[in-house]
Amino acid sequence: MSRQIIHTDKAPAAIGPYSQAVRAGDTVYLSGQIPLDPGTGLLVEGDISTQARRAFENLKAVCEAAGGSLSDVVRLGLYLTDLGNFAAVNAVMGEFFQAPYPARSTIEVSGLPRGAGFEVDAVMVLE
Repeated sequence: MSRQIIHTDKAPAAIGPYSQAVRAGDTVYLSGQIPLDPGTGLLVEGDISTQARRAFENLKAVCEAAGGSLSDVVRLGLYLTDLGNFAAVNAVMGEFFQAPYPARSTIEVSGLPRGAGFEVDAVMVLE
């Protein structure tokens, strides 16, 4: 099976030995996006809603670079350093996704790269 590496300058460059996304057949596996500004590579300042919004914007840019959109996402993984922020992140997710919603898991983690409070990864299927 061939793999196609997806990259866009509209999302932050990978900060390790991985790709922003990989397409295998009709499935695109999107790496985790944290709230980094794609222009500066720095963590955005602001509350958890601001961080989540930036991370979802980054995810959206990678989806588009792969030839899809957020409406093609079938699964999301949400990672928060504080589950007390669940409602705020859920509200931001509602700005980016509409029913029928993708499957999702939400996990509290002890830490994320660069001190971020939120990360999102996804699986997208293209027709």
